[in-house]
Amino acid sequence: AVAGGFGSVFGTPLAGAVFALEFFLIGRIRYNALYPAFMTAIFADIVTKLWQTPHTHYQIDLVPNVSILNITYAIFAGLFFGLCASIFSKLMHKVSHIFKSEISYPPLRPFVGGIIVACIVLAIGTTKYIGLGIPTIIQAFDEQLPSYDFALKMMLTIITLSAGFKGGEVTPLFFIGATLGNALSLFIPLPTGLLAGMGFVAVFAGATNTPIACTIMAIELFGVECGVYAGVACIVSYFISGHNSIYGQQIIGEAKHRRFSAQEGKRLNDL
Repeated sequence: AVAGGFGSVFGTPLAGAVFALEFFLIGRIRYNALYPAFMTAIFADIVTKLWQTPHTHYQIDLVPNVSILNITYAIFAGLFFGLCASIFSKLMHKVSHIFKSEISYPPLRPFVGGIIVACIVLAIGTTKYIGLGIPTIIQAFDEQLPSYDFALKMMLTIITLSAGFKGGEVTPLFFIGATLGNALSLFIPLPTGLLAGMGFVAVFAGATNTPIACTIMAIELFGVECGVYAGVACIVSYFISGHNSIYGQQIIGEAKHRRFSAQEGKRLNDL
């Protein structure tokens, strides 16, 4: 189901299949699920195309030659993407806990959260940071945007999800990642479009612990030329984000690092 939904919604069947295999069990893949995951994602994508449902197209105009210096820049960018993913996941769970502890009646949480979001939108005077934000994501590949775009989108998305509104974390994370990459282009000497594309997939990779799927997604969406850069950013983001995730039920099959394993053991003992 996850493979079919992800693959068809974004027009990335290969990434959808691998995402379904990666996201459930961190650090391990169940190979007996390969065939059903890939077939579901591919046929779901075919059905979507038969219904003539359009997908958003993104384009990276310039991808520089792979060099030691450029890979170093990609690693540096991946550090920021991983930190962003970690902060997003931690804050989302923290704010959700606050809503639950302060408002015991569940239907009242989205009501209060909606009022908070509406007030913020009125205060900043634009609806740019609510909804999917596809136009802004597209702009992030082509032109320099305000460096605070990712932070405002992150704040509003965290409040919205924590208050109880569900089904809206994937594309907002793409928005956050693309605009963060756009902002990083101010001091990281890689093309703006490339950094936006790297952020698009790397922040999501860190927030969901799915670096392979997100690397494949970058290749499907932006072209194979960016694959090395996207892969480096996704892997670095994956390790930097730790065992934090937007999915609270994600299972750790194998720790990313001994330090993370020790932290997880301490957390389980505390529980």
